[in-house]
Amino acid sequence: MRPILTFATLSLALTACSADKSGRPIDPKACKTNSLAVQTLGTGGPIADDHRAGSGNIIWIDGKARVVVDAGPGAFVRHAEAGVDFNDHYAILLTHFHGDHAGGLLGLLNNGSFSGRKDGFVIAGPSGSEILPSTSGFLEALIGKQGAFPYLSSYLDDSDPLPKITVRNIVTSRDYLQAVHRFHSVDIDAIGVHHLEVPALAFFVRNQGKRLLFSGDQSFLSDAFVEATRGGKPDLMFMHNAISMADGQPRGLHRDGRSIGEAAASSGAKKLVLTHHMQRALDDKDAILAAIRESFDGPVEFADDLSCYSVIS
Repeated sequence: MRPILTFATLSLALTACSADKSGRPIDPKACKTNSLAVQTLGTGGPIADDHRAGSGNIIWIDGKARVVVDAGPGAFVRHAEAGVDFNDHYAILLTHFHGDHAGGLLGLLNNGSFSGRKDGFVIAGPSGSEILPSTSGFLEALIGKQGAFPYLSSYLDDSDPLPKITVRNIVTSRDYLQAVHRFHSVDIDAIGVHHLEVPALAFFVRNQGKRLLFSGDQSFLSDAFVEATRGGKPDLMFMHNAISMADGQPRGLHRDGRSIGEAAASSGAKKLVLTHHMQRALDDKDAILAAIRESFDGPVEFADDLSCYSVIS
């Protein structure tokens, strides 16, 4: 007789397949006990070829999930596994509008409509281009009154029963850090990065004297990012491990290991965390790490879904 696979058993299977570098199963709620920590909820790319959810991170402050950075497919499930409460969010940050980074936002907002939340919050992302919408345009198309899911439109018009979203469209062509959010001792800045023709951002977050840097998808042509973060000494720097060291890789979209190491060294990162893994990169892990080590000699970790990186315990 074939076993019945329920949603609950599937969720447990997804969680159980994640383990830390010593092989121990990851505790999905480990970050809730820290004063400041980052949890990599989704560490995959655009191809569904293993257990990983799409790109997504949570910044935990005093046991609450205060800032979301990207919401790729699978974010809805990973939020539940990590014990995230939608009421705790100050801001949702979107690096760009590729599906593996923003495809799970609807699920989060739909979940939030059941939370009873009254306080507004921020959603910030790129200002858009001829080929991709701005953040406000994306939200209007998704949940506006004329959008695909208009029953959630009161997020945008400040009417009951949903809390008001304040939208920030961040210009990606500026070569300096731009203020996104200043609230409850959380400071968030953004800067545009090069991701071929796609408007894209990196985010720099400060809290309790500590610094967190989320690179987003970017190529080696992201000169403004390097200059803006030079010597910033982030306690954690999250960079995307999407391509191998082989010839013919899409270096106009992503940094390879050598370029990742150069950017990490320039920033003075105290720890480098690799996420947004694609199989071609995971298969070339040793070569990527060796290339990073040409410039960067600090700690390097390959993140998995639900990994927790404590900054202040």
